This record gives sequence, structure tokens and C-alpha cells, in this order.
Amino acid sequence: MQTEFPTLGVSVKDVPTGAPKLKPRYTVDEYLAKERAAFERHTYLDGEIIAMAGESDRHGIISVNIIVALGNQLKGKPCQVRTKDTKVRSGPIPESGRGKKGLFSYPDILIVCGEREFHDAHQDIILNPKAIIEILSESTEAFDRGEKFRRLQQHNPSLTDYVLVAQEPAASRAFSAANQWRVVVSSPCRT
Repeated sequence: MQTEFPTLGVSVKDVPTGAPKLKPRYTVDEYLAKERAAFERHTYLDGEIIAMAGESDRHGIISVNIIVALGNQLKGKPCQVRTKDTKVRSGPIPESGRGKKGLFSYPDILIVCGEREFHDAHQDIILNPKAIIEILSESTEAFDRGEKFRRLQQHNPSLTDYVLVAQEPAASRAFSAANQWRVVVSSPCRT
């Protein structure tokens, strides 16, 4: 009996050796089980698990400066600043055991106000971010400006602000739900 590729319908012996390999697709439950046991962080996008790169020195400095400034501004208020190790779900409620649709990501910085809402009993995935700040890098900029932003808008009704901070040249752009997700502030930054 010949083995067949499920999507190609051809026998293994008929496939040229240079044929691309199909990436495995994981359910949300499989991703969460792997992610919770992993040392490294991974983004999940519709069944694909993507390893996250470490941050550059400049990225780290910008992050810390923003976290300190926000922390000072939010003292005594019902909001918390969270860092890059907090996961956010941006997608439909996954089908138990077999759902593959959705985005689970680690924003560089996020703000949560009021009672936190969690994905499950593990309480490690936030559903109600108020603001998300991403420090852009070459490897993530297109995703942060595109698909991630689109999904955050679509699936996170609590989100009111999305800020993109460029490293070179240092500048920021803030988008607001109140302004139909158009740019409300665009300015140079100090690092």
C-alpha cells in the first residue's frame, strides 16, 4: 500500500525530493498545552505555531521606558501595565479540542483596566486589553501593522488604543477606536 499525501493525493514515490514539506497544523488546545510547557514564547495563528525572536537592546530600552512612564501615570487607577510575557487572544472562541482558528500573541506592552477577563482557568491569557503597544522590528512590523492589528480590532472590543513605536527612526503612531482606528497621534520619540 502506497502512502499518499492527503492534500496532494499522490503517492510518495511520485513526489520529487525537492517538494516542499507541509507545516503541521495544531489545534488551539494543542498549542496551549505546548506553549504552557515551553521555555520560549510562540505566537499562534490559525493552526500555525511561530517562534518569537528575542528583543534587541534598543527594543528593550524603549520597552522599559514606556513601561515606567505608563506605570507612573496609572498609579492609583484601576489599570495595570503588563509586559511581553502576557498572552492575548484575538479570535473567535475556539472549538473545544479541534478549533484551529485564532490568534494568540504576546504584545510588547498592554494595559488592562478593571476586572481582567481570562481565556480559561489557567488565567494566563487576557481577553480584555484596553491598550496595546508594539515596538516594531524588521521581523514583526508587517504583522503588527497588518494581520495582528486587524484581528485585535475585530475580536477585542475592549481595545481602545493601539500604539506602534518604530525604533529607527524613533517615532510612534497611535490608533484609536474612538477615531475609527485612524491615526490620532504620530510623533517622534526619545529613547
